[in-house]
Amino acid sequence: MLNRIKTEKYFENEENNSGLLKRENIDSKYKWDLTDIFSSDEQWETEFIELESRIIQLNKFVGTLNESSDKLLACLKFDENIGIVLDKLHLYAMLAKDIDLAYEKYQGMYDRLMILASKLSAASSFIKPEILKIPEIRLNTFINENKNLTVYRHLIDDLLRTKAHTLSSEQERIMANVSPALQVASSVFGLLTNADMKFPTIKDENGNDIEITHGRYGSAMYSLNREYRKRFYKNYYIPFEEHKNTLGALFSGNIKGDYFNSLTRNYSSSREAALDANNIPISVYDNLVNSVSDNLKPLHRWAGLKRKTLKLDSFHAYDAYVTLFPSVKKKYTYEEGKQIVLDSLNPLGEKYINDVKFAFNNRWIDVFETKSKRSGAYSSGTTFGVHPYVLLNWTDELNDIFTLTHEMGHNMHSYYTGESQPYPYANYSIFVAEVASTVNEALLLNYLIEKSESKEEKLSLIEKHINNIVTTFYRQTLFAKYEQIVHEMNQNGEALTPDILSKLYGELHLQFWGSEMTLDNEETYTWARVPHFYYNFYVYQYATSFAASETLAQKIKLEGNVAVEKYLSFLHAGSSDYPIEVLKRAGIDMTTSTPIIAITKKMNELLDLLESLI
Repeated sequence: MLNRIKTEKYFENEENNSGLLKRENIDSKYKWDLTDIFSSDEQWETEFIELESRIIQLNKFVGTLNESSDKLLACLKFDENIGIVLDKLHLYAMLAKDIDLAYEKYQGMYDRLMILASKLSAASSFIKPEILKIPEIRLNTFINENKNLTVYRHLIDDLLRTKAHTLSSEQERIMANVSPALQVASSVFGLLTNADMKFPTIKDENGNDIEITHGRYGSAMYSLNREYRKRFYKNYYIPFEEHKNTLGALFSGNIKGDYFNSLTRNYSSSREAALDANNIPISVYDNLVNSVSDNLKPLHRWAGLKRKTLKLDSFHAYDAYVTLFPSVKKKYTYEEGKQIVLDSLNPLGEKYINDVKFAFNNRWIDVFETKSKRSGAYSSGTTFGVHPYVLLNWTDELNDIFTLTHEMGHNMHSYYTGESQPYPYANYSIFVAEVASTVNEALLLNYLIEKSESKEEKLSLIEKHINNIVTTFYRQTLFAKYEQIVHEMNQNGEALTPDILSKLYGELHLQFWGSEMTLDNEETYTWARVPHFYYNFYVYQYATSFAASETLAQKIKLEGNVAVEKYLSFLHAGSSDYPIEVLKRAGIDMTTSTPIIAITKKMNELLDLLESLI
């Protein structure tokens, strides 16, 4: 176990030329153990070849699904087994690739897998249209007479729900074949921004040369040295502006791909297609964007308070996250962060705590930033039969502890889903994906505030709560509004040049932050660096999930075991029902504006408390 002295010495003495840790020198307990998926690259290759052979075997099911319940079941089971192996192959290749994006071997494995996935998708594309050709009465008879088909009831009902957007077998095969081409923009964006793009080297706070990285960006924006924040911020955006034409083409190409999919499947818009996948009404999205847009005063108030307290003539994006209470600035080793996370999660019960400990102790997490490792953080999600993994880039900041508990929220959600649900439902909708992660963040914040040792520390944690609302609620809604507008512009035949994209983003940035904010040209290129814009209407769910999780955390605090049991049932539910309904059973109704307005009111309450303590 690394103590603080060893960690600092480790970072000081075992760096490579870029100022980052050498992966081979990191203790294995801080790195993923991929042998939990496959024992070796050779086993991956063996499974890959075996899976390839199943493509031709799918042909034997073509035209048979209407014959009997046994034929339908056999096809569904065969396709299911393909999915289980494919998911494991994907998990292994993705994790191996992401620890070194410049290493071509694993990038090659990943690319080959994507091609195989497309071929399998094309080969199995007859299944959905064929099921939908079976008369509904006959389908129900099949399910009633064959108990082994019962598990597919919700899956089949969902197919029937989307019947109007399902194409013929031949058309579905074409859509599956074209899928890899539509993923090129997203893949190239990832490679360009994580591996090929070169960032400047600048002077840090102490006058030492450091190379700018994605992982260091967040830490720099919390620096107390304003000139360093500004220097880092302005230099960080240089390669994005230099590559604006390429990034603009990728951004626009991705949007065009989404629109092609929606148009081909008879949707009125990309947004409708994206939301319908999880049976989310468009009104939920509109409710979020409109309710937040009508309640921006708390964010404007926060900008004014920060500018005034920091005694700034002008307030910029690089001032938005620096603390107002520098006397409580702390650093945290990873080991310290783990213990704080465990202590904060006590309200969720002994089993939950023990499961998190097991993940910590069995190499489910890749902790430190290394050269060409994927930036940011994520949890790998549910892979049937294999535990989920977490990627971190630890920098010893308080924010890293929040990132850790956030990703462990995802991790446990995925783990419990895989543990409790059969394969067809051993996943969960993107709409609820961020609920578990932000519940963990809320519990951590409550714990830290309760344990605060001084007025200054309490103030800094209230500030942290406000920052969480700003980043996860307001900022993600800004992104959602931006995403909606640019997709509509594309649908209307309007150009999406880099200058147009930047102008629009700048206008929305000022709208959300208000007159206190001074717009820097660099900020207008935010569209060029956000990977979630390639996820097709993903970001709004951060904001809706945040609203849901804040209410859930409050229920856990006030109602105790009753609320905990409902919440744990939610974590085990997977996709056994539609996400709106799963959330309702946990006590949250996202079809109303109540959870959204509650966050804007909470923001004002926190600002009142902050001002009274100051």
